[in-house]
Amino acid sequence: MSNSRENISGNSPWEDIVGYSRAVKFGNQIFISGTTATDNNGKIVGLNDPYEQTIHIIKNISSALEKAGAALKDIVRIRIYVVDINNWEIIGKALSKYFIDIKPAATMVEVNKLISPEILVEIEADAFLG
Repeated sequence: MSNSRENISGNSPWEDIVGYSRAVKFGNQIFISGTTATDNNGKIVGLNDPYEQTIHIIKNISSALEKAGAALKDIVRIRIYVVDINNWEIIGKALSKYFIDIKPAATMVEVNKLISPEILVEIEADAFLG
């Protein structure tokens, strides 16, 4: 497997402002940036609903993985950042819809705030093709 690097865009205007990629594929590894529940127009999906935000985030992550030639089944690690840890169970229920059979390593951490007060959840993911 080649150790070439491929930056994968999510076509977000923030990528050029901040200087990051939605995902980076390096050899057989894929690293997905922190992903929020935003649609293609930058609007937040699932206002005040951590379950719906989590579902939309997973769809956004899946889209980035597809661009890298991968799928959700290739995820080996997720990191979940939440603004209210009391929502862990409902967020976990949304995650289990996609990961019950995959069971990646996972960490959920409460943070003071995310990039916008309407964003309740942000997820990073690492995948491995092999």
